[in-house]
Amino acid sequence: MPPVSPFKVDVGQGLLRPARYVPSPNQDARPPGASLDLVVIHGISLPPGIFGEDWVERLFLNTLPPDRHPFFRTLEGLRVSSHLYLRRDGEIVQFVPFHARAWHAGASVWRHRVACNDFSIGIELEGDDAVPYEPAQYQRLAAVLEALRGAYGTLAADAVVGHSDIAPGRKTDPGPAFDWGRLAAGVAASG
Repeated sequence: MPPVSPFKVDVGQGLLRPARYVPSPNQDARPPGASLDLVVIHGISLPPGIFGEDWVERLFLNTLPPDRHPFFRTLEGLRVSSHLYLRRDGEIVQFVPFHARAWHAGASVWRHRVACNDFSIGIELEGDDAVPYEPAQYQRLAAVLEALRGAYGTLAADAVVGHSDIAPGRKTDPGPAFDWGRLAAGVAASG
């Protein structure tokens, strides 16, 4: 018998339990009748290549101080979020309930459907295109995907993609350092 996921989705509230919930203002309602058909995996670090700080959380809360690092000035006024953020140590922070639209994908297309934010769940991994992701992140991500599929039956096994897959030429994350085979093996073991 496969192991039971340590996570559960409260469908009524759209929250992953036991993730830490920090509501982002960068969200809005999904279009009427939108179903959750896609999970988009991202990679992010602020400043680029620096891990373990609270800058990503502050970006999603619109409290990133532009004077703290030269790179932060390039993000000034940017309003973005994701549903989940998986830190390198495995901690999971949720910013947007799953039934709401997080602002993570930008201009995007998946299977001839535009505006992927309308029908996707965005999961940011603390990482960088060139730095291997941590084992804890793969383990947690596999368990989260299992919980999401259990809660939202519309998420097919082949509906987990990288940001680079829905915005080619514009985005590269989660990058070549992300091991899709390792994620698939983790999902197979947990499901």
